[in-house]
Amino acid sequence: MSNPYEIDHNISSKEASRARTRRPSMSSFFSQLAQVESTTTFHNNLHALPTPVDMAAAERLLQDQLLHFLSMTSSTQQSDFLQSLIRSIDQDIDQPPTTTPGVSQNFLDQLERVSRSSLKKGEECKICGEEFLDDEYSLVVQLPCHPLHRFDLECVGPWLRLQGTCPLDRKNLEEDRTKRLNDLIRNCHEVEEEDFDDMYA
Repeated sequence: MSNPYEIDHNISSKEASRARTRRPSMSSFFSQLAQVESTTTFHNNLHALPTPVDMAAAERLLQDQLLHFLSMTSSTQQSDFLQSLIRSIDQDIDQPPTTTPGVSQNFLDQLERVSRSSLKKGEECKICGEEFLDDEYSLVVQLPCHPLHRFDLECVGPWLRLQGTCPLDRKNLEEDRTKRLNDLIRNCHEVEEEDFDDMYA
């Protein structure tokens, strides 16, 4: 049965009861991250390092996101996983790094996207706990360290920008990417040297 609000706004009770997204806004986090990133070009002093207070503030904002997800979960496995991430951030808050070890926005933009058709029912983001197929407009990315390390970009993006490691196996993604690119370049040079024939007329 519809109430007057639903009738006035031409919405059905099914639309009104649709669950809201569980992801908090991370605009404050990205604003703080812009202050501490040393890779951007708008800093007046290129050699300036972020202050420990600013780094700890960025870490706390990321921790707030994870605490939000922790408060929403009913799975003990996800709870244990989130608590391990929160403990890792606690260490960074106590001993703030002098630089942001995270990946660049360009790295995030180039992460492999997973199409909806290749997702299976029951697959979920390890951070927020939502099934990928439940979100009509989910943007699922696969991390290069393992084909099963899939996350909602909105959930894993802040972690990657600040930490630079896979949340599951803690591999440094920027180092892995650089290593793979160097291996590809080396293999290309080896193939070119093998193909070179100085007797060609």
